[in-house]
Amino acid sequence: MKIFNSSLKASVAALAMAATAFGMSNIASATTLKLSHQWSTSDVRHKVAEIIANEVKAANVDLEIQIFPSGSLFKAKEQWTPMERGQLDMIVYPLAYAGGRHPEFNLTLMPALIKNHDHANRMNKSEFMGRLEKILNDSGVVTVAHGWLAGGFASTKGCIRTPDDVKGLQIRAAGKSFEQMLQGAGASIAAMPSSEIYPAMQTGVLDATNTSSSSFVSYRIYEQVKCYTPAGANALWFMYQPVLMSKKSYDALNDAQKAALAAAAEKAEAFYDAEGRKEDETSVKVFKDNGVEIADLTDEDFQKWQDLAKKTSYAEFVKETPGGQELLDLALSVK
Repeated sequence: MKIFNSSLKASVAALAMAATAFGMSNIASATTLKLSHQWSTSDVRHKVAEIIANEVKAANVDLEIQIFPSGSLFKAKEQWTPMERGQLDMIVYPLAYAGGRHPEFNLTLMPALIKNHDHANRMNKSEFMGRLEKILNDSGVVTVAHGWLAGGFASTKGCIRTPDDVKGLQIRAAGKSFEQMLQGAGASIAAMPSSEIYPAMQTGVLDATNTSSSSFVSYRIYEQVKCYTPAGANALWFMYQPVLMSKKSYDALNDAQKAALAAAAEKAEAFYDAEGRKEDETSVKVFKDNGVEIADLTDEDFQKWQDLAKKTSYAEFVKETPGGQELLDLALSVK
């Protein structure tokens, strides 16, 4: 459990020792937590939630987690307020969804900020993430497990490697910051959900798109494009989607339950990381098998995108966010 940037392993060890001293016999009664998310039961984020629920149940600490998938309890962007107030216990949640309330969170969906999954893991342990955790804690929320998913670009016209390659294209972008960067490169933006990308490309309304690796496969975008720029050693698109918990609900747990939750979260994080990498690799194979050209970004390509992002998306973030420059500098300092 990450409370004010304390490390997960330290928390697991400390809470386990406390649980042993506390003694299982002192647990007063069983606790059931409600966990909400927007995805189907086949999605990696549901499976992350299942790992946490199953591991906690197996720990026999009178704690169970009931999962409500597919927006069945709350719609995707309606989950934040009830969790913040302690009316909902846990969510799996793209943190940028709360960017309207806390603009600092917009950095968790920012182009060319995270290069790859190894870089994302270093970001999880950084002072930058500690600052975000402090904002969460002050809002009545704690982080149970970190998680990042990556994505790329695809086009019906040709390969997208540098900003010059999107000039004049009609492109769908995932998030405001990406729209700002792509407009800065001379692209025109067509806003639509991922589910509408395929027909828009099929009818010529859309020339290119960026979205997650899993969405590229699940929406069969490979049937419409000539070239795919995947998340590899360099990726432009990363989105932070952690498991979060109401601090009120967390504080109500006893030490044995907190220890079990922290141990479960450690396993869930490892799975999340492995599956995120696997989704990227699977997408490349699917596109190759369907005759689509693959365009990997070089370090030089990535730097061109980041230089553009600094002039567009990053500049807008700093303008809109009190203390934004310091927070952005902390994020950029993680190599």
